[in-house]
Amino acid sequence: MTILGSALVTGASRGLGAQLARRLAADGWAVAVNFHSDESGAARVVSEIKELGGRAQAFRADVTDEGDVSRLASDVAARLGTIQVVVANATGPQPPTPADEVTWQQHLDQLVFFVKSPTLLLQAALPGMKTLGTGRFIHIGSDMFERALPGWSAYNAAKGAQIGLARTWARELGPFGVTTNVVAPGWIPVERHGEITEANSGAYRAEIPLHRMGTPAEIADVVAFVASDASRFVNGERITVNGGHTID
Repeated sequence: MTILGSALVTGASRGLGAQLARRLAADGWAVAVNFHSDESGAARVVSEIKELGGRAQAFRADVTDEGDVSRLASDVAARLGTIQVVVANATGPQPPTPADEVTWQQHLDQLVFFVKSPTLLLQAALPGMKTLGTGRFIHIGSDMFERALPGWSAYNAAKGAQIGLARTWARELGPFGVTTNVVAPGWIPVERHGEITEANSGAYRAEIPLHRMGTPAEIADVVAFVASDASRFVNGERITVNGGHTID
C-alpha cells in the first residue's frame, strides 16, 4: 500500500464516519480518526485499519471548539503529516420540530456543525494545503435539503448554508489548488438508526428508483473519489448519493 498524505475524518469513531476512514485508509491515506467521546470506537476503527496494512491514529477533539480544532490540526500534522484532505462528517442531535415551535438556539445548534465547524477546520488545515499546492475539503451533506420535510427547518437551513459555504470556498480556494465539494447522502442506515425493517423503511425504499437502501460503503466510494487525484477538476459540486430518490 502506498501512503499518500494525511486525511482527517471528523466524527469517525462509528457509523458513516468510520466507513469513510476505513475506505480512505484502503486507498493509501494516513487517516486521522477524530472522535469526541467514543474513544473505544475510534480505537477499534484504527485497529481495523492497521490490521489491513493501513496507517491511522485516533484524535480526540470537539470540532466545534476553536481551540480544540487548532490543536487537532497541529497534532495530526505532527503525527501523520500535513493534512491534505478534510472530511467534515461530524454532526450532533437533529430533533425534528414544527416551524411554529423551533427556536433560534435550535438553528444555532445545526449551524455550529455545518458552518462553524467546517470553517474552523478549513482555517486550521488551509495553511498546509496552500504550502502543498493541493487540498480537498469535503462536506458531508444530505438530500434532506431537497426533500424539505416538515419539522426539519433548522437542519435544512443549516444544510443550505453548507452548500453556499462550499460553493464560495470553491471559487476562493481554487487558485491555491484546493477543491471544495459536498457529498450528500440519502438515508444511509448506520448503528444509530437501530433495526431497519419493512415497516420503518418500506415506504422510503419504494420512492427510490433502485428500490433499495444505500450503504455506508457506497457513500465512502464517492468520498474516496472526491479525495483522489481523479477528481482534480471537480470543484464546487454537490454530489447526491441516494439512488435517484430526489430526481427532479
